[in-house]
Amino acid sequence: MAVGLTGTFTFKPLTARPKPLYISSLHLKLFGLPPYRNPTPKPLAGTSRAAPISARYGGGGGYPRSNSGDSRRSRPTFSDEDSALDISSVRSEKVRLIDEKQNMVGVVSKSEAIRMSEDAELDLVILSPDADPPVLKLMDYSKYKYELQKKKREQQKKSAALRMDLKELKMGYKIDVHDYTVRLKAAQRFLKDGDKVKVIVNLKGRENDFRNNAIELLRRFQTDIGELGIEESKSFKDRNLNIVMIPNKAVIQKAQEPPKKKERSQEAEVSAGV
Repeated sequence: MAVGLTGTFTFKPLTARPKPLYISSLHLKLFGLPPYRNPTPKPLAGTSRAAPISARYGGGGGYPRSNSGDSRRSRPTFSDEDSALDISSVRSEKVRLIDEKQNMVGVVSKSEAIRMSEDAELDLVILSPDADPPVLKLMDYSKYKYELQKKKREQQKKSAALRMDLKELKMGYKIDVHDYTVRLKAAQRFLKDGDKVKVIVNLKGRENDFRNNAIELLRRFQTDIGELGIEESKSFKDRNLNIVMIPNKAVIQKAQEPPKKKERSQEAEVSAGV
């Protein structure tokens, strides 16, 4: 006799998302599968991912516009170079002010200093922010920066004029007349331009037996240069024989001066008929 079971079963449709199956990394290794990496979650529909906003006081941040449509100017920003113009960094209510003519105005309120700068149409520049009270000065900051850059360029030109470059000229110990003349003229040109000249005679292999000829060639070259170059150093010991000459500034400067006009003698002015 078969026994039957009767009852009522309710089947629910699979409307909900099934729960994910979690597998440990150990099971993945056993099946030879790569480890699971959680991908970067994407933003939901209708939303956007905003970048973090950062700002610092006195530059870079500024004032945002209000929701009412207020379009007031934001706080001016200053680079590290022009931080001397950021008056908002001065916390003291009193400042020591110097006018544009280097005269000491004295201790005034910060608001008074700002008013004076606006009346004079000048910039209010921070000289000593850590002083008590801070020292401020009225000046044309753009003109001040231009003068500084001009002085910097002049100093760079002077340093470039004082700097000497080393020019090397190589010769063989049995150089012909034409090549010797070319190198001699090049050395004279380098010395007139304010550069050092290093003349090298390289001896290879059996050429070392003609060392005396190489030394005589270098001394002849130095003699042909004459007073235009001054010997700084020389080396006749190794296979690379050389001599270094620096320009004689006194001779070069004298050669570059324009010739003086010859004064007419009184005898030349006398008429031949007298």
